[in-house]
Amino acid sequence: MSAGPRILLISGSLRSGSTNTAVLRTALELDGTNAVLYDGMAELPHFNPDHDLEGQPVHPAVAKLRAQITGADALLICTPEYAGALPGALKNLLEWTVGDGCINRKPTAWINASGSPTGAVDAHASLRKVLGYVDAEIVERACRQIAVPRQAVGPEGTIIDVAIRAQIGAALTVLGARAG
Repeated sequence: MSAGPRILLISGSLRSGSTNTAVLRTALELDGTNAVLYDGMAELPHFNPDHDLEGQPVHPAVAKLRAQITGADALLICTPEYAGALPGALKNLLEWTVGDGCINRKPTAWINASGSPTGAVDAHASLRKVLGYVDAEIVERACRQIAVPRQAVGPEGTIIDVAIRAQIGAALTVLGARAG
């Protein structure tokens, strides 16, 4: 791991063979990247405002999420589109960040890895809207549309296509520069 800005990578997919997660696993391998992949989304409880009261402890998975976001200099999200919007698990994760403000003014970008004809634009429009509610600083120049066909993912679960890897690296460079 490099000594640059710490970037927390968040996949919107719980699926083990997700191309979105493959994009983020690839980001971990790139030279000059100081990143960590968040892996606790499946453990998060359903968001309930009654369980997020000031001065009261939250579920341990929520506390871990918030600590990882707080400890990061920037966030990079890669998410699929389900039923025309954000996957419910990612929306749930983001809802847990509203109450404590851990994303407030945090440089944030996303990579849209969809190769579908619609390009998952509805998911990313939803993501932009939700990130506005949590007052994230969206780093537009780091947000990328990078179509990732399934055959670009190697047996280790990372991207093997050199051109796609370069695009992921370019997004990280821009986001890291903003965070640093």
